[in-house]
Amino acid sequence: MALCEAVVCGSSLLWPRVLFFGDSTTQFSFQQAGWGAPLADKLVRKCDVLNRGFSGYNTRWVKIILPRLIRKGNSLDSPVAVTIFFGANDSALKGENPKQRIPLEEYAANLTSTVQHLQSVGVPESRLIRTTPLPPLCEAAQRQERLDFLFSIGCKLNRLNLVVGEYARACLQVAQDCGIDALDLWTLMQKDSQDFSSSCLPDGLHLSPKGNEFLFSHLWPSIEKKVSSLLLLLPYWRDMAEAKPELSLLGDGAH
Repeated sequence: MALCEAVVCGSSLLWPRVLFFGDSTTQFSFQQAGWGAPLADKLVRKCDVLNRGFSGYNTRWVKIILPRLIRKGNSLDSPVAVTIFFGANDSALKGENPKQRIPLEEYAANLTSTVQHLQSVGVPESRLIRTTPLPPLCEAAQRQERLDFLFSIGCKLNRLNLVVGEYARACLQVAQDCGIDALDLWTLMQKDSQDFSSSCLPDGLHLSPKGNEFLFSHLWPSIEKKVSSLLLLLPYWRDMAEAKPELSLLGDGAH
């Protein structure tokens, strides 16, 4: 199937798909001022944008569910682009958050397994975008966020930005080894915004509207390259055959 086409299969019109796969950064991306909604808006009537975000999940858990989420089918089922956002939970400190924490070596192996599964079901590496664990952790903001509640019940900070950086580098290495595109958002946010803590990460971990805008601005160019062949699906209304609209609507589905 050419990327610029939708396909009529029986009585159904099959649209190309873009898949967001990740943790809370992905799950919350369609909330107000999130990064996913403006990206989907750019692709409206060109493809379906699917959100498969799982807040709090680590790569061990997603490795188990991935074969149930994306199965091998015909070429029409294969997404034209997939974003993979994982690592913020894997990089939790073992002593403070053992349930989510995944050892660095296993994290890298799980990322490799994810890419291999996607390739095995017909998603080539050219369609994948792997991002570093996002966001970088702002420990000061996390500490302030937890001060009134978690600290009061004896909880300590369960993530450190230095550790998140180790997972970010492992992520980039896996992307290089697998031959897929990578976006080093962990470094970019700290480089481009000296005050990223208060402006982008109000609680130290989750994105503010400005943080979502930052993510969108860096992610969209990578996705745009992969979907550049997609055209507007179905005819513009002014181009409709007035006497017999079915001639315009019941063709191959492309315009």
